[in-house]
Amino acid sequence: MADFDAFLLLSFGGPEKREEVLPFLENVTRGRNVPRERLLEVAEHYYHFDGVSPINDQCRALLAELRLDLPIYWGNRNWHPFLADTLSQLMADGRKKVLAFPTSAFSSYSGCRQYREDVDRAQAAIGAGAPEVVTVRRFFNHPLYIEVMAESLRAALAERPGAKVIFTAHSVPMSMANSSAYVSQLMEASRLVAGDAEWRLAYQSRSGPPQIPWLEPDILDVLREEKAAGTTDVVVHPIGFLSDHMEVLYDLDYEAKTLAGELGLGFIRAATAGTHPRFVEMIHEIVAEYTHGAPSRAIGNLPARPMQCPLDCCPPPVRPAK
Repeated sequence: MADFDAFLLLSFGGPEKREEVLPFLENVTRGRNVPRERLLEVAEHYYHFDGVSPINDQCRALLAELRLDLPIYWGNRNWHPFLADTLSQLMADGRKKVLAFPTSAFSSYSGCRQYREDVDRAQAAIGAGAPEVVTVRRFFNHPLYIEVMAESLRAALAERPGAKVIFTAHSVPMSMANSSAYVSQLMEASRLVAGDAEWRLAYQSRSGPPQIPWLEPDILDVLREEKAAGTTDVVVHPIGFLSDHMEVLYDLDYEAKTLAGELGLGFIRAATAGTHPRFVEMIHEIVAEYTHGAPSRAIGNLPARPMQCPLDCCPPPVRPAK
């Protein structure tokens, strides 16, 4: 198999103090024509937590749990440690071929191809001698990921027996959803995790220009619908998120929970994978696919994703005219 000499955790990044919030959000939305007022609105979500996103600490915690035979590095798309800086360090350390694990379980432009584009840009910025980087496959139907998600659902249902389960994932533009397997993978993972529980899928954390259609229904609209339909309790399960970062803490633990309280709905939010031991074990298994030829495991009705994405997979969304 390929002779990798380093492992790279590749993530989204997030601010760690108030003065970093707007520069971070400007990085996230660069080239997307997001109105300034929307940027300021989202910034308030971060200020609610003193400007600190938990995602970097989540990455640090995950890195601390990994026990790999490869040297471990970490780089982010939108904030420190920036990917280009990490690749420069890898080159300085003499690393030639790097296995990258993006913190995304599902296929979409933002969760798949965009990370590869980030790598391409970082390599181009470094120039000759930049390390080769191979990104691992998406793992939405890996049995260990499904096991961890199902365990978190069972724990939540134990506190709210008989509750309606609402799985959530980050909304994306319809043009992005229609050109990827994002929705079908979310539906399949939700089906596998739900078992016999009654469930539905909702979306959250939409951003971008209001004239561009995004995946619906929104979690807040779903809570209102469930109340109107006579539902008394809900378990909200953020299956599309690997850890408790800002979209989980604000959009679910604060905004959705507050609305549920106003509606009189019993509400509990299921845990994300975080640093669950079997999630860490899954990462080790996926690394072994690339380093030792281990089999690609998957369960359910959809096959394991290919170890290398086709060149035309997950194309970028159609950008609105300025």
